[in-house]
Amino acid sequence: MTEMTSDERLSMTRRVMALLESWNLTAQDMKVLLQLPESVKARTISRFRDEMAFPEDANVDRRMAYLLRIDEALGTYFPRNPDMRDLWVKRGNKQFGKRAPIAVMVEDGESGLISVLSHLDCTFAWDLTGSKSEYSTAK
Repeated sequence: MTEMTSDERLSMTRRVMALLESWNLTAQDMKVLLQLPESVKARTISRFRDEMAFPEDANVDRRMAYLLRIDEALGTYFPRNPDMRDLWVKRGNKQFGKRAPIAVMVEDGESGLISVLSHLDCTFAWDLTGSKSEYSTAK
């Protein structure tokens, strides 16, 4: 991710917090999913909703980007029914061995985020496999 201003970082933090709260995640699950540093206690997670931005950390930034892309992909999947976006994340999915995508993301960490994003966004999966670079050199 590129360098963000403090206002941009706070805005991104609020968007991610709103998303995670819409999925009814516990503070501990949010902490695990975002791989927040040990210095951030679960009891202080609510401060990120309004007061402060997530700490500047490459792992946290990467995970926020994955989450926002997942949210965007869900918006494409369910453009007219926002409730289905939250339901899809919580419902067991055959693609993930009947586990809910949110469970995959929390339990499997970054690889879980990548799996869910790859399932929802074929362009991400295409970029991930290197097909994009192979395609451009073949032209």
